[in-house]
Order: sequence, then C-alpha cells, then structure tokens
Amino acid sequence: MKAWARAATGAAAVALLATGCGGGTAAGSGELTVWLMNGSAPTSLTDELHKEFEDKHPGVKVKYEIQQWTGIQDKLTTALAGNQPPDVVELGNTQNPKFAKERVLTDLTADASELAGSQWLEGLKQSGAWQGKQYGVPFYAANRSVIYRKDLFDKAGIKEPTSRAEWLEAIRKLKAANASDPEFQPLYLAGQNWYSLLSFIWDEGGDIAKQEGEKFTATLETAQVKSALEFYKQLVEVSGTKAPKDADEQKPEQAGVYGQGKVGMIIGLPWEVDTAAKTDPSIKAKSAAFPIPSKNAGTNAPVFQGGSNLAIPAGSKNAALAKDYLKLMTSAKYQSQLAKSGMVPGTSKDTGELEASPFGAAMAKGSRNGRAVPASPKWGTVEEGQNPLKDMLTAYLTGAKDATKATADAAAKLNGLLG
Repeated sequence: MKAWARAATGAAAVALLATGCGGGTAAGSGELTVWLMNGSAPTSLTDELHKEFEDKHPGVKVKYEIQQWTGIQDKLTTALAGNQPPDVVELGNTQNPKFAKERVLTDLTADASELAGSQWLEGLKQSGAWQGKQYGVPFYAANRSVIYRKDLFDKAGIKEPTSRAEWLEAIRKLKAANASDPEFQPLYLAGQNWYSLLSFIWDEGGDIAKQEGEKFTATLETAQVKSALEFYKQLVEVSGTKAPKDADEQKPEQAGVYGQGKVGMIIGLPWEVDTAAKTDPSIKAKSAAFPIPSKNAGTNAPVFQGGSNLAIPAGSKNAALAKDYLKLMTSAKYQSQLAKSGMVPGTSKDTGELEASPFGAAMAKGSRNGRAVPASPKWGTVEEGQNPLKDMLTAYLTGAKDATKATADAAAKLNGLLG
C-alpha cells in the first residue's frame, strides 16, 4: 500500500540474478537507478547492500533515490511510460495491479525460484500477479494484532484470548474491573476500521470481491459478511467504546487515545505503541500483543497484509543487473535485517529477528495467515475515495441500515468503483 506504513522504518534490500537459469552474475557498467520509498529501508541496510552490489559488479554504481508516498502514483505513471525509467522500483501492493495490467513492468514469473519464490508472503505475491504472471516481488509487509495493557489484564485475571469468545469475555472482565472509571474503554474500536472488518469477513469464510478474468465483482451480500458485521457490532457494544462510528482509527489517531491510559486494547500495528509512548513513555513496558483471534478456538483470524513489492520497469536498460539487485534483496542476509527493523520480510519465512519484541512476535504469528485486498487495477480508487466498506460499517453500527441494506448498498458502490 502507500502510506499505511510507518513514517520511518522498514524493509529493503536487493538481489543478484543472472540471466536464464545460470548461477553467475550479470556484467555491466554505468548506473543502476533504484527507487525505494521513504521509510521503507533502514539506511544501514541499503548502505551495506549497495556496497555489496557494487563490489560484485565492478564499474556499476547504484543511483539510489528515496521517493515520497505523496504523489508517487502519478510520478510512477510518468516514469514507467518514459524512455528512461528507473531500473528497480518499489510499489505499494495496491498499486502493483494497475501497472502490471498496463504491461509497464517486467514479467518475473520465470525468475521466481531465483528470488526465493518458495518463501514469498502469499498476500504480497497475489498483489504482484496479473493473469497468471508475476510482475512484483514481495518486499515487506505488516499486519494488525490486538495490542493490550498487560498490567490491566493481570489485575483482572485475564489471559491472552485464543478465540473470539474468549476475546469478548476478556472485554467484559476488563470493563467490570474498571467500572469505577467512567472514561475507561476495554477496547477502543473506531466504527470504520475496515482493515479489522476484513479479518472477521475472511474468518467467516467470506470475501469482499471475486475475480473472473479481468472483472471484479463485489461479494458483500453474503451470510459470511453479515456475520462479520454482527461480530464487529458485538465488539463495539460489549466494550462500550467511545470511538466515533463515522470515522476510522486515524480520526482521532487511536494510538494517541491508547496513550492516555484509559484504554485496555486496540487493534493496531506495532509502531502504534511507540506513538502512544509519546503521550505516556511508560506504556510500552506495560503493553503486549496477541494475534487477532478466530472464531475457531486456538487459531488466528486471517489478517489484512499491507506492504510493498519490488518490480523492474519493462523499459529498464539494465534488466539483468536489476534482477541481480533483486536476488540480493531477497537473500536471507538482507531479509533478516529487514525483520530486525520491525517488518515482516517479504521473501523469508524466518521471522526470528522480528519476534524479539512482543509486538513483532504477534505480528509474525498473524502474518502466516495474511491476505490481500482484491488485486484489481482500480483498487486504489476504493481506498482513496469514499470507501464503501467504511460507509457500510457506519450505516450498520448506527442503525441507519440493517445488514441486508448496508451490504447491498456497499456492493453496488464497490461494483461501480471496480468497473
């Protein structure tokens, strides 16, 4: 995706893939232009990676350019259509399908095995594919977990929930244990947190759209989606959350609310704890996290996996060198550094470095059941505009519409956006 990612910390790295099926490195001279996004790759990683790449390719220099998320889609559109595009680009996973469909990216299907294809995160892999061919290589990802106050759980005698039923019971116990504080919220859950809704929909066995050829059709009018809406409503009502029903988790920023010390849980990303700590520096030590529970006891719900892919523009004059860069990026050495920086590595199932923190450990567990939004070239318009899933949640939670009407209206709007 685009700016769902934290403002600074990230992924990165590179590769070394020869032409064909051989094991050598590509020869060459000149420059290899690499565009990565602001906050994606730690400087320590890119410095080491670029030195190693240049050492392996005498005469070649990496021209490394950090791009900003704001306006990047237009900038990529212009660059990829031009005669001198960059050689390696980072794409938000919701941007990848648009450029894949336009055939302005190199087909990397035959190179997957050389790029750690057996280790790829499934959610990002899906977003980099179009009509059976692979145009994007997973870079890094992140997914939500339930962040909670350990001290409050201990005081109320609560263990980490391993099912939806246990989660609801934990909310009730927290509420009862803090009944003397009218401002306390056992769970803060904004009414339009649609990323969390996705987990519940997938956990029920449903989805938001299906693909047939190049056509995407909304699948919101199902019993599974209605059941997911009902569970979301249960979380809101049982917790008595004071979060607005007509806004998402950024309005107000839920991390700031959590940092005020009157909230027991949020569904969020690991670095939101750091944001909360700006209000209360002690809150990080008081907090931990667990994967979003499934309705099936002992398992985790599927989670939305946002992140980025790496691609080679079709117009690159240095495609062999670019593949070498990607091969280095997908190697265990740099994937481990990526995990250490706090992200789910895109081409490695080894998340040991990520699991060093309780928040990273919960994210790593959840990532094994990661999913993606429909790989539609038009999905960006859904997120950037009036998202029908948000409207559906608000209408249902406020009672303005019942589940049948809310899902039908959202399906009609989603079909209009996806074309």
